Amino acid sequence: MSFLDLSTSLSLSKTKAFSPFPPFPPNSSSPTTFSLCSPISFPLTATSTSTATAPSHHLRLRLRLGHHQNLVCRHSQLSGAEEFEEEEEFLNETEFNEESDADKSVDVELLEREAKLAVKEFSDALSRQLIIDDETAGQKETRMKRERHKNTAKNIPDHLLPSVTIVGRPNVGKSALFNRLVGGNKAIVVDEPGVTRDRLYGRSFWGDYEFMVVDTGGVVTISKSQDYVMEELAISTTIGMEGIPLASREAAVARMPSMIERQATFAVEESSVILFLVDGQAGLTAADVEIGDWLRKKFSHKCIILAVNKCESPRKGVMQASEFWSLGFSPIPISAISGTGTGELLDLICSGLEKAEDCDDVESNEDFVPAIAIVGRPNVGKSSILNALVGEDRAIVSPISGTTRDAIDTEFSGPDGQKFRLIDTAGIRRRAAVASSGSTTEALSVNRAFRAIRCSDIVALVIEAMACITEQDFKIAERIEREGKGCLIVVNKWDTIPNKNQQTATYYEQDVRDKLRLLTWAPIVYSTAISGHSVDKIIVAAGMVEKERNRRLTTSILNQLVQEAVAFKSPPRTRGGKRGRVYYCTQAAVRPPTFVFFVNDAKLFPETYRRYMEKQLRSGVGFAGTPIRLLWRSRRKMEKDDRRAAATKMVHENYTALDRKLAVSG
Repeated sequence: MSFLDLSTSLSLSKTKAFSPFPPFPPNSSSPTTFSLCSPISFPLTATSTSTATAPSHHLRLRLRLGHHQNLVCRHSQLSGAEEFEEEEEFLNETEFNEESDADKSVDVELLEREAKLAVKEFSDALSRQLIIDDETAGQKETRMKRERHKNTAKNIPDHLLPSVTIVGRPNVGKSALFNRLVGGNKAIVVDEPGVTRDRLYGRSFWGDYEFMVVDTGGVVTISKSQDYVMEELAISTTIGMEGIPLASREAAVARMPSMIERQATFAVEESSVILFLVDGQAGLTAADVEIGDWLRKKFSHKCIILAVNKCESPRKGVMQASEFWSLGFSPIPISAISGTGTGELLDLICSGLEKAEDCDDVESNEDFVPAIAIVGRPNVGKSSILNALVGEDRAIVSPISGTTRDAIDTEFSGPDGQKFRLIDTAGIRRRAAVASSGSTTEALSVNRAFRAIRCSDIVALVIEAMACITEQDFKIAERIEREGKGCLIVVNKWDTIPNKNQQTATYYEQDVRDKLRLLTWAPIVYSTAISGHSVDKIIVAAGMVEKERNRRLTTSILNQLVQEAVAFKSPPRTRGGKRGRVYYCTQAAVRPPTFVFFVNDAKLFPETYRRYMEKQLRSGVGFAGTPIRLLWRSRRKMEKDDRRAAATKMVHENYTALDRKLAVSG
């Protein structure tokens, strides 16, 4: 048969029904296993084919053979790029290009590399969408310096490092100096008093010395009226406190200064060096005198350094610092904003520290400590949960809305000895409510909360038992899922539910699942933080979630699950009769578990089928408490890109060989 007759037969065969799988040979009546690619094999049961399908099968084989012979004959007349373009055009004009994809062998190593590349592309795209706060050039430079120091630093846990505590009255620049020493933007710095309330810890170094810096709230030691205290600490009794009686508001405001001073006292008692900070522009005040007397009487055995802040000018700084000689300490003029005098200050700090040595009993596997961010709306009990887990008053607990402002880091060891880093965050209100309040501090606090979610491994979403789940809770859950963090839902204040019975938790869980449908995979823990009831279950659930986030499936088990899922429910057909095919699947990453599906065309898999595949994976292998990522890669597009690259490389090689021949002949 000539090539013209062959083409005529092909045009006649186009009127017949087209099967997505290559037809079986004649006289085939037994069930056959058709291998799409290794290692997935889909069992297909076929009956005896009619005699009409056999010529079509042979025509296709002969057509391929004829096309291959034509390419061989014309190989001497075509370059590599032209041959590639002609072959691609021919395959696009025929109807069996899908079968040709199925017949090709699979390079597992190549697909594994492609899967890792797909995960990296997805992570980069997601990071661009979820930008929280852009770093300035100076902050990036500081971070790079700390990374270089981290590579050469000794492996010393935070609790074994000496600590330096910064104390002083409100609004003297303690948080600004803290950020300067630790290198970053960890503490909120706003030109208003009473921003910092809890203790903040940060790791710092100077030369061969490494130490912890502790930021504290402003100490108000003089007896003052309640109105003055509210003005001094910028405390409001109206915003976010509508449901609290006026007497409770006033009592909470009255207790706030003593709570802040208690946090500062804890930090001073455990420190090796006390950094007493005063304001050089405001001059000496009665509060500075009283704090100085308090330090001399109770902590005279410690190294106390007096730093006069806001002395940007070196000449005026000496004159400004001379006023503070009456406190009984040697004043050092510095500027936390510009960095003036901080080098001399660090030299003086290191002279009062003992150099920390690397401990032999520190294991190398302590490098990774999972971080648990405690997030939720205001006044749901986040700080109470932190205090109940740690076993001390690590954070201030008050009915005043917005008591917690900075993200508070605390290391904690679970019942099984596993270490976690707990991060208490500020309450996250709606963006419109934050904007209408006009509070820069609250806006920065919410920004810190979102940053804590990004830096964490597990997020404990706290909701109040008697409060309804709001739209804001759903938005926080949406953020957690998009960030790919492990999650557990903590229903706090469970004791406030009246008339509880055995079915109460079941009905409540069903309501939570319906309203937070994005977190159907997250475990739910019921607790009462004030009394400490069932708080330990939070750490147990967090440990389980961390194990699930790090779990990796073998390729054989994974492909078997995918094979069963596709056999149970095949991808839907398009109007043109095309159907999606899964060639290979692999787990390319953990934290969160990420699976890459290599298919013939990703567009043939609608969102409903992708959710079905995710549900089948969860029902088959679990992954409770962690989101899973399913990435779909079109194999045809990959092969076209590879062939284009190979053709371009062939053209370059031909040009190189031609240049060499010309050079030899010349």
